[in-house]
Amino acid sequence: MNSWKKLQIGTAIFFNPTESISKGKVAKKIPMGSLTEFQRKINSFEYCKYKSGPKFRNGDTIMAKITPCLENGKTAFVDVLDEEEIAFGSSEFIVLRKTPNTDPMFIYYLAISPTFRKRAISCMEGTSGRKRVSEKTLKYFELNFPPIENQKQIAKVLSDLDTKIELNNKINTELEAMAKLIYDYWFVQFDFPDENGKPYKFSGGKMVYNEELKREIPEGWEVKDLEDIESNIVTGKTPSTKKDEFYNGEIPFITIGDIRGNMHIIETQQTLSEIGANQNQNKFLPKGSICVTCIASPGLVGFVTKDSQTNQQINSIICKREENKFFLYFYLKDYFKFAKASSGSTFSNMNKGEFSSIKTIKPRKEILIDFSNKLESSINKILVNQLENQKLAELRDWLLPMLINGQVRVK
Repeated sequence: MNSWKKLQIGTAIFFNPTESISKGKVAKKIPMGSLTEFQRKINSFEYCKYKSGPKFRNGDTIMAKITPCLENGKTAFVDVLDEEEIAFGSSEFIVLRKTPNTDPMFIYYLAISPTFRKRAISCMEGTSGRKRVSEKTLKYFELNFPPIENQKQIAKVLSDLDTKIELNNKINTELEAMAKLIYDYWFVQFDFPDENGKPYKFSGGKMVYNEELKREIPEGWEVKDLEDIESNIVTGKTPSTKKDEFYNGEIPFITIGDIRGNMHIIETQQTLSEIGANQNQNKFLPKGSICVTCIASPGLVGFVTKDSQTNQQINSIICKREENKFFLYFYLKDYFKFAKASSGSTFSNMNKGEFSSIKTIKPRKEILIDFSNKLESSINKILVNQLENQKLAELRDWLLPMLINGQVRVK
């Protein structure tokens, strides 16, 4: 580390560089919701008339400065803009830009490192729940910075891991989209293969009007309450949070954030001890169960990958009939999507009784078995990719502080 230099953060990095967007001009805006915790990629943007907010270009890093977004790791590398394009974002962002002392991608990894984050969190000011980083204070902290070439080497090692994670996420998005396309073809358009292998409805398959759904469905299909399709529906429950011995064990405890954006729930922010889980023994969910959020953010759906429990915001289906599993996953996602669209607002609450009474199409068993077989390899591949991403993220997070602090050198 003899070649590393101790510099003030504000000397090594430009904070909130000056850029110009005329007031009222339509430009890309990146809100706080477009950032995912400890994920380099920006998920989305919107077009808005510029009023105020920090401005940035490709190659900048944007970091949340308000609690709890900063503590949760909302930081991203900007690469979604056109050449020379200027965008703006949430007023709660700090924009970090390279200087002659720093590499752009290295700045991003420095910003998510424990070393940098600890200093940022230590200089937060304001009332509880609305604390913000004092940028003036943060700038004066000193850190050791390696030479530019070393910064690029460090950033490349970490970036290669993130690039593979992003590729797996893209593959998973495409695999799920293809599976949804098959679902729509079979169970929305009703063009599943008939006994001759031809599209049922398109080939003149008989349809009958269903009063409950107010639309036609294939002859021989039924409409039942969800609990009559899969009778074992479980509403989660939270063990007492006043008992420390109930938590931090080996049993996953699923909450809304664990399902968001994931088909398979492979890790959870909270875990239960055996003692804690045994407080609600009838709430255990085996592998393959379907979790559905019904309070706060209703309509998120995910598969359980190991014996777990959930909180009370989630209703779950323990699938007794394997052929129902993939069908119900897409059916319930569609149900909440169209229910929200028709009501003009989001649900705030759906209790177990209402969830159990969701009107559900019941296709013939052989159709469901064929559908399940057709999707199985794709959905298993999504799980394999998610598990690989978990390992890659663990490796990245293990290497990150050691590379940033010079404990590990890149050859």
